[in-house]
Amino acid sequence: MLSIGVRILTRLETDVKHFLISMSCLYCRESVMSHFSKIDDDFYAFLTEDVPLIGDAEIPMLMDLRNASVPKGLVPFEKIAKDTDRHKYVHFYVYDNKFIDLIPHIDRYVNLFLLRDGVITPDYSLISNRSRSIQQMHTFFNRAVGCYLQKKGVPVIPNIRWCDERSYDFCFLGVPRNSIVAISTHGCLRTKEEQQYFRKGLNEMLNRLEPEHVVVHGRMPEKVFGDVLEKSHFHRYPSLIEEVHSKEVSGGC
Repeated sequence: MLSIGVRILTRLETDVKHFLISMSCLYCRESVMSHFSKIDDDFYAFLTEDVPLIGDAEIPMLMDLRNASVPKGLVPFEKIAKDTDRHKYVHFYVYDNKFIDLIPHIDRYVNLFLLRDGVITPDYSLISNRSRSIQQMHTFFNRAVGCYLQKKGVPVIPNIRWCDERSYDFCFLGVPRNSIVAISTHGCLRTKEEQQYFRKGLNEMLNRLEPEHVVVHGRMPEKVFGDVLEKSHFHRYPSLIEEVHSKEVSGGC
């Protein structure tokens, strides 16, 4: 059976390549083309070797999350080399182009991840007006990276990202129920429409996955979270912008 990645490439090769170019604005043309070559070769099939694929979208199924724990703190992927606190989970709530080299060079990062308490799976963007196949591909690689890191012994918390109702068919797949998940509100609650989309997706996630713990990166406004706080244990962590602003207000350095 063809993997979801190969099927997507067959149908939407042009869209995928245009999207990767937009993500790769910081990279030279040769680097971008090397990504295309790898996609054309095997679409990083090693990430999901012997991993069950779930649903019509064939999303990789993560193993149980018993070795994952509620984080003591979070550190963005781009700052792990400078952050000396090892008791944190690495997160990817940054621009996608900040971690475009994660998958091609994932083995370079495994040892760094093992020095931390764990990793929240990559937050590849899901945008409502983007191709459904691109959205499925992003969910696929979110879980695929998590599966690979789990096999390497890295504790993993699945990041859940949705957009509009169309994404509900696949964006919650591959995640063990009654466990721990992570979400981010950063940049997602700027308008009333965004808040409505987020609140609806949040309720859908809680109903489908029934997580025991929810790690929240960013704000938790009452009008979005007020009705669901009793459905799980929520743990809020400020975004980097919040932390910087807090230091500026308090006069810290």
